[in-house]
Amino acid sequence: MFRELLTLEEAKQLVRQHFRISPLGVEEVSLLEAPNRVLAENIVAKLDIPPFNRSTVDGYAVRAEDTFGAEENNPVKLKLLGVVNVGELPRLKVDRGTAVEIMTGAPIPEGADAVVMTEDVERKGDELVVYSAVVKDENVMKVGSDIKKDEIVLRAGQGLGAREIGVLAALGIDRVKVYKAPVVAILSTGAEVTEPGKPLAPGKIYDINSYSLSAAVLESGGKPLRLGVFPDDINEIERALKTALAQADVVITSGGVSVGPKDIIPKVLGMLGKPGVIICGIAIKPGKPTTVASINGKPVFSLPGHPASALMIFHLLARPVIEGLAGRSSTENQVVKALASTRMFSAKGRRTFVTVRLKKDEKGLFWAEPVPTGLSGAITTLAKADGFIEIPENQQFVEVGEEVQVTLFQRLSF
Repeated sequence: MFRELLTLEEAKQLVRQHFRISPLGVEEVSLLEAPNRVLAENIVAKLDIPPFNRSTVDGYAVRAEDTFGAEENNPVKLKLLGVVNVGELPRLKVDRGTAVEIMTGAPIPEGADAVVMTEDVERKGDELVVYSAVVKDENVMKVGSDIKKDEIVLRAGQGLGAREIGVLAALGIDRVKVYKAPVVAILSTGAEVTEPGKPLAPGKIYDINSYSLSAAVLESGGKPLRLGVFPDDINEIERALKTALAQADVVITSGGVSVGPKDIIPKVLGMLGKPGVIICGIAIKPGKPTTVASINGKPVFSLPGHPASALMIFHLLARPVIEGLAGRSSTENQVVKALASTRMFSAKGRRTFVTVRLKKDEKGLFWAEPVPTGLSGAITTLAKADGFIEIPENQQFVEVGEEVQVTLFQRLSF
């Protein structure tokens, strides 16, 4: 039997009390290793970007005052001196009455302060006929206009994505200090579970949880260490958990936490270290048998075997811990208001999470429609759902048309 069931708030509070949820440390990685990591230092620009005045168009570098008054019926004629290509220092100087052909991105030659676009001129030998005037700095990107030397460009605690990596590369930085990504060991239990890729014997199912949870760990900023599938044998589970604890910062298991004779995870956790099991059952649906242990300071989240339940509890309890260890700010899922499309009931005395899909009517209002689950193990529940609603312990049902808050699994695309 479960111990006294905790409320979800009590369970979250115990997790915060028992585990140090702060960055594990700092390491230096290459830019190609940095995506999805969190900066551990401020990035200060050591040079101006761009480092020189550059042309933003293909055209001709000129003195702006030489083009004043130029128009279709009254063009200005300038003498062509040569060309400046991308990646080379200009050797030509633009004096009064002269121009230099220039490519996009090339440095502006001395004496020039604007660029006339190719389509606004006509070239006749070494003479340039200008049909449109330009003003000073037109079509010129000034030195330091994007990033100034000594400017703080990125700050510690900032996540690194494609755009941030591009900024680092533009500054000539090839290695960067980031917070260490927590290693999260993941193992599945159950005699019925088979590795994907192998033939499926009668009465068996493929291992869903270790793969979906590994993906969830990556999304949370951790490094998944998938250890595989283990039978419901107390000795094998004990060995597997000892290996996991030795190699990882966090351990996640799925299955073996209910009240059946094969549900041995809580018993094994009580043998591995102090204080042992700190949560054994939460008053929620799905996820009632969730078990959490602290083994010599390391968190072990033992989730239900049902795939939808396992992922739901991962996001409620395990994800904030992994994000904190990775130096991330805890991710708050987007919440939208919707109207209940049908009456939805709660489980008596337990906070109930109902997965829903959203539909928008002709007035632009969202309607939340429960996703048929069949059994709580249906992985398609989460694949089909846009998010979930919470029904409190003291509320019997949500009425048709009642406004509800839908927590989204990911941002809407409609």
